[in-house]
Amino acid sequence: MPFPGSGRTAERFRGLAALGRADLVTARLGEGHADAMAIRASLCDADQNQTDERWGVWAAAPSSVRAEHTATGWQLTGDRPWCSGAAWCTHALVTAAAEDGTRLFAVRNTAPHAVPLDGTWPAIGMAGSDSRTVRFTAAPARPVGEPGDYVDRPGFWHGGIGVAACWYGGALGIADTLYAAAVRKDLDPHGMAHLGAVDAALAAARAVLLEAAATIDADPAADAHRLALRVRAVVEASATEVIDRAGRMLGAGPLCRDVEHAQRVADLTVYLRQSHAEADLEQLGRLVAGGEQPW
Repeated sequence: MPFPGSGRTAERFRGLAALGRADLVTARLGEGHADAMAIRASLCDADQNQTDERWGVWAAAPSSVRAEHTATGWQLTGDRPWCSGAAWCTHALVTAAAEDGTRLFAVRNTAPHAVPLDGTWPAIGMAGSDSRTVRFTAAPARPVGEPGDYVDRPGFWHGGIGVAACWYGGALGIADTLYAAAVRKDLDPHGMAHLGAVDAALAAARAVLLEAAATIDADPAADAHRLALRVRAVVEASATEVIDRAGRMLGAGPLCRDVEHAQRVADLTVYLRQSHAEADLEQLGRLVAGGEQPW
């Protein structure tokens, strides 16, 4: 996928949305790999032409893993939760607390130094993402950038918008079920009203994603914090409305008898919780209040 800010950011977001529309687990793993490639490029990491490598970005709870600089190099120790692709990824970018601050490291995901812990992902929604806790034990690690570089770069927020593109794709997949019901003429007037509302919600999500892509390409180095929070809030609200209206429109039937639709609803419900809800909205409000007249 093109990197964010390359002049083809809309293509990147469309690709992530297409993955989400087809399968949200694939989108979660694909987005993590694509984000890792963009991070490594922006922080001038080593060669990225190894096509047999599958990367994740395991950056939740940075202080849960400790980095130590030893005589033989850096080593990571600790339990990192929310590691999507815990058994699938060959490598990961992992945040860790070091003496000089929070750093990002590249780590090979192999035993005995990195071991996914059984029983730490008993999920139904996004079950296939295998987001188990991974235990690092003196894992050899290569630093990527300097302390703080991972979160301080503009691309940190570009990646957050990429996640929203996956959410949008998942909402499209659910909307496909609604559209199929309309084509079969299974909808009464109330159902048609729900379908119209879904179309409007998806249009809003698509519009903010395309606007964000153009904004990023126009100035890739600009602070994208407020932009990302706004896009994620709009897409989350749109996707939540699609889930809600699909249930009200179609009833329990597809949730109980259509395994693909039921799994997609369960997956998107969990995936949307990567949003921090009101905490993110509070941040957005403070950024709006502290800046120029926003509208």
